[in-house]
Amino acid sequence: MKSIPIQTDFILTGVGLILVCVICYLLVKLSKSEKEKKETRNKFEQLENKFNILHLENLESRLNPHLFKNILNSIQSHAYQTYFALDKLANVLDYILYESRKKFVTPKAEIEFALNLIEINKIKVSPLFELNVKIKIHETEPLYEQKLLAPLISIDLIENAFKHADLQSSDAFISITFEFNENNFSLTVANKISTRTSLKKENAGIGAETLEQRLKIIYKDNFTLNRFTEGDVFIAHLKINLLEHKSKMLTAG
Repeated sequence: MKSIPIQTDFILTGVGLILVCVICYLLVKLSKSEKEKKETRNKFEQLENKFNILHLENLESRLNPHLFKNILNSIQSHAYQTYFALDKLANVLDYILYESRKKFVTPKAEIEFALNLIEINKIKVSPLFELNVKIKIHETEPLYEQKLLAPLISIDLIENAFKHADLQSSDAFISITFEFNENNFSLTVANKISTRTSLKKENAGIGAETLEQRLKIIYKDNFTLNRFTEGDVFIAHLKINLLEHKSKMLTAG
């Protein structure tokens, strides 16, 4: 009769040891599972980054020839201003051939490129056409001359305005404003929409689509791009928080 408690204690001890072993086994398996999940997640992120790089290179390879074709068309249509246009074209080509191959350029370099691009497009404009270019820049800000801005990021908004405005109308206009303030790069472009029916081109829309995709890949949630119409005026506004983008780049290593 006295042996029963001893047997019960022995059984309970055995069950306790089994439970401990099961718990240890489950913990080890859980730890291994978490490690495998982490490795899988890291591999997925690496593949995603490689895909984004290849996708970005494809977008940029489509962008540069498209831009160059538009520039040549502008110069060809107004031969009497060819000398002036070719001088600006030389600067634009240097930027496209050398700077645009870099992952990032300085805001200063991108704005200078955009101003040359505007000068080339001006040869298509009637003398009575209103073209306003404003520059609101704080050049003393440290990020203004740091390589944080994707090259050719301003092309689409500028070319779109020249494409959809009636350049020979005296009551039409294009307004372009560059800003660099509190480490934010901003570009605002507005134009009066032409009432003329434009022919739909085969490659129409490539620039807009490319810009959206490039911004999402490079800057993720550190940018805003708004396009809207007020009456007969189309407005596009791009703003990139370069300080936040730089912080995330440094954190990511």
